[in-house]
Amino acid sequence: MLQVKGLHKSYKVGKTTYEVLKGVDLTVAQGEFVAVMGPSGSGKTTLLNCISCYIPFDGGQITLGGQELKNLNENSLAKVRNQKLGFVFQDFMLLDGLSVLDNILLPRIIGGDTSKAMEQRGNELCEIFGISQMKNKYPAEISGGEKQRTAVARALMNEPLMILADEPTGNLDSKSSRAVISSFEDARNKLSATIFMVTHDSFSASFCDRVIMLKDGTVYRCLEKEKKERGAFQDELLEAIKEMSGDVA
Repeated sequence: MLQVKGLHKSYKVGKTTYEVLKGVDLTVAQGEFVAVMGPSGSGKTTLLNCISCYIPFDGGQITLGGQELKNLNENSLAKVRNQKLGFVFQDFMLLDGLSVLDNILLPRIIGGDTSKAMEQRGNELCEIFGISQMKNKYPAEISGGEKQRTAVARALMNEPLMILADEPTGNLDSKSSRAVISSFEDARNKLSATIFMVTHDSFSASFCDRVIMLKDGTVYRCLEKEKKERGAFQDELLEAIKEMSGDVA
């Protein structure tokens, strides 16, 4: 589904060049729920922005669904973002003047689709994510967890190849965070969605199939949940974080 090979990205500030990504290699398979963790400055957000086609990268390859992204023109990149990728942000990015349902339908509306099938898809997503009873409400009238579930549903409206989630539980309490992670699990289990999530939260990451740990712009370690209990996997993540930060004797 997603292949990243030898990814390099640097920024120039004045006469100084800062190398942020230093040859990152990773893959994400169809239907996987994968998290990326790492300390501030490790390159997590830059990696996500390169995959989402929002910033160019210096070297390497990013292949999504068999399509190489590096040399696409702006129109082609816009199509990738609208049709092949779904986005979930920390601050929801819902439009206050639109109802929950209309926010979910927005990606199709932007694409010029106003069919009955579009509305049916939106209603089905509301049902899957447990927000049917509030679909006519506005963002100001629902909780943070409900807003984020709306954002997950919107991200799936165009049946994308992959959802990219940037700190989706960062502004939420523990109850709302769990509701959002449940939404991702529902997306994977009921819709075979592929999810690539950047997070600092070991609790959220412990629900993933795999966690990629970045340090100083490179892949430091990759941990697989396999058949571990969630709590045991979180303990393993916390130990790896301590080791990565040099806190283990």
